[in-house]
Amino acid sequence: MATLVPLSAIDPAMVEDLLDASFGEGRQARTAYRIREGLDWLEGLSFAVLDEEDYLAGTIQLWPVALTDPQGRAHPMIMVGPVAVMPGRQGEGFGKALMAASLGAIDAGFDDGAAPLPQVMIGDPDYYGRWDFVADHTGGWHCPGPFEKARLLARSGNPAILPAEGMLGPWNP
Repeated sequence: MATLVPLSAIDPAMVEDLLDASFGEGRQARTAYRIREGLDWLEGLSFAVLDEEDYLAGTIQLWPVALTDPQGRAHPMIMVGPVAVMPGRQGEGFGKALMAASLGAIDAGFDDGAAPLPQVMIGDPDYYGRWDFVADHTGGWHCPGPFEKARLLARSGNPAILPAEGMLGPWNP
């Protein structure tokens, strides 16, 4: 049986090896890395999954980012990803479990009635749509590097709060 653990319990070198295996060694050149440049992932929202033999099978990292609107106002968000599952173990439900853990932690973290921060990711709309990630509100958003507009996805309980335009980048509160 698989076990979810905080990502902080995993040796960082093992996480890097998993990310290289999942996305290739040139992964740091991707636009998502530019968006979260210089940031540390959010410990309470980032997880790893160990398989039935306690081998690292997957990880998910979440990051504090912001969409800066044309007036220069930063709108804080949480960037989801990378969601990485060891090649050869994909399709076994590890990615779904990681998404459920992270999004569940986001949604549960606001017991005082406050809405969670909107979440953003670059990913497959068909896959991530099951968690309400859509590109409906991101058409005027920009990233510090190339990206496919249809793959820039957002999830928010109240999409009306999302700025129509802006540039994604790190958020250092």
